This record gives sequence, C-alpha cells and structure tokens, in this order.
Amino acid sequence: MYEVEVKVAADHDTVRERLPDDAEAMGTIEQVDTYFDAPHRNFAQSDEALRLRRERPAGDGEWTTAVTYKGPLLEAESKSREEFETEVAEGETMQTVFERLGFERAAEVRKERDRYAVGEFTVTFDTVDGLGEYVEVETERDDAGISDARDAAREILTDLGCDPDDQIRTSYLGLLLAEE
Repeated sequence: MYEVEVKVAADHDTVRERLPDDAEAMGTIEQVDTYFDAPHRNFAQSDEALRLRRERPAGDGEWTTAVTYKGPLLEAESKSREEFETEVAEGETMQTVFERLGFERAAEVRKERDRYAVGEFTVTFDTVDGLGEYVEVETERDDAGISDARDAAREILTDLGCDPDDQIRTSYLGLLLAEE
C-alpha cells in the first residue's frame, strides 16, 4: 500500500471551523517517533525512513509501539510513498534489536494529533514540538489510485481554507533537522 498525504502549515482553530458537518472525530493521540539511521545506507540520501512510533490516547492510556519503514517519495505533487507498518509487543526490545544491528538513533519527533475522518480520508491536526501547527490530509491506496487520491486530498484542503500549493513535502523529521 501507499500513503498519499498532503500537508500544510496552518492555524488549527481557523481550519477546524471549516470541517464538514459529517466529519467524524477519531480522537486525540500523543506520538513519539524515534528515527534510525542505517549502517548500510544513508536514509537521508535514499529518502527512506525507519522509525519506532510510540502512541497513546492524549493525556493517559497505555502506550503501543509500531515499527514503520517508509520508502522514497513517489512524485513531486504530494508526499506519497510506500509504507509498511506493524505493531510490536515490546518497543524497548525492538529498539535494542535495531541498535545491536548497527542502526543508530537519528532523532525524535513528538507531536499531538487530533484526527477526523472525512470520507475515506483522515484530516489530522498536528502540533509538533519545536515546529508548530500543521494539517495533513491522507489516505492509503494501491499504486493505481495515487493520482486520484492526491487530487481529492488537495480538494479537501481547499475546502478547509488551505492552499494545497503551500504543501510541505518534507517530513517532520526533516523539518526539525533543518532547524538545528
């Protein structure tokens, strides 16, 4: 599957007011993403990512952990890429496995995500530590549906009062590293 995503910097209060009446609240979560550098290739050059994501309902609840591989961006028009993710029972153990195999911690991204279902898309209001507020519109597709999904995501952003031409194709990790 491919993640099709369009992301812009935006004021949450202004955009949230424009959510359609049938938008379904999916809840707010906290996420802590730990990214790793590979010993055998440069992920910054290959435009790939390997991360451990810890997640829980905002404010309380049990943490869950998933390991994710993200392939390089597929096109210039969106932040679409191949993505594989699976939950792991022991996040700390998985991190130790990565480190023993020579993967090194590159950076950590902390954010709070307020999510809404709008049709088959997820509209996410992200508050990222050290970066600010962003709105993402995303869905998953097989490779045949990427273009149509991208166009629909851009249309949702427009309906929310955002300019999809202002999209940011850089990951939060890349944005944080650029700030250093």
